[in-house]
Amino acid sequence: MDYEAMLDKAKEELPDETEETSRFEVPKFRGHLEGQKTIINNWAQVASALNRPPEHLLKYVQKELATPGEMIKDSVVFGSKLSASKLNEKVVKYMDEFVFCKTCGKPDTKLSKETGVYFLQCQACGAKNAVKSRI
Repeated sequence: MDYEAMLDKAKEELPDETEETSRFEVPKFRGHLEGQKTIINNWAQVASALNRPPEHLLKYVQKELATPGEMIKDSVVFGSKLSASKLNEKVVKYMDEFVFCKTCGKPDTKLSKETGVYFLQCQACGAKNAVKSRI
């Protein structure tokens, strides 16, 4: 069998659709309601997956949802009923603003604060961008 024939055979055996997988997957929030409060059990794990301090993520979500919350060990207790989908939606927004590089789109960034302004320094492409959102 020559090279061209093997190449044709390989192309025929390829699937029509390929599944794209990302090496960066953020765990979804897991929690429960207790009366009028929402308790998120895996707050620290989600913040760790984003490579950000849990307090920074909490401050952002509190501002976005206009609700009080406090960290207790690795969990967060919010003072109102919140759906997991709403919280997960805010994490996606947080990632767009504070995690993903604006130049190359990769999550390999470090967050720093200089003279009151947050900057994202990308470890993959070296770009440094100011973060527009204020917390």
